[in-house]
Amino acid sequence: MRWVIGLSAAVIATTTACGGTDAPAEPPRTVTVTVTAPAPSPPAATPLPPADSAGTSWRMPDLVGSNLQDAQNAVQDLTEFQVPVTTSHDSTGAGRQQVMDRNWKVCSQSVAPGTTITKGARIDFGTVKLDETCR
Repeated sequence: MRWVIGLSAAVIATTTACGGTDAPAEPPRTVTVTVTAPAPSPPAATPLPPADSAGTSWRMPDLVGSNLQDAQNAVQDLTEFQVPVTTSHDSTGAGRQQVMDRNWKVCSQSVAPGTTITKGARIDFGTVKLDETCR
């Protein structure tokens, strides 16, 4: 997103010389300032409500497009840490490790959105670095 702001200002320079006279004013100038805002982050996925009222099973949310750390947090929050661990892999096939989870985004998930999950569910996220395109 870009904003262009036009500013018009009359710049008047007044100088006092030995004789006490003022220098003539400069003509008005237009100054253009361009401000570039950072690209917005994709919104964090909103988990679906639990699949049952007893809190022993939940519906898997759609986390594709989320930041990897946000996706992991969403699963933990949804299940109240009954599914505390998820795994992830490099979707490019390069075998890179996701050491800093905030630097990766989710391209795929091993459990389809809306599928019922229970305690101990194994969830794996396919990821790429934030500046890369999902394949």
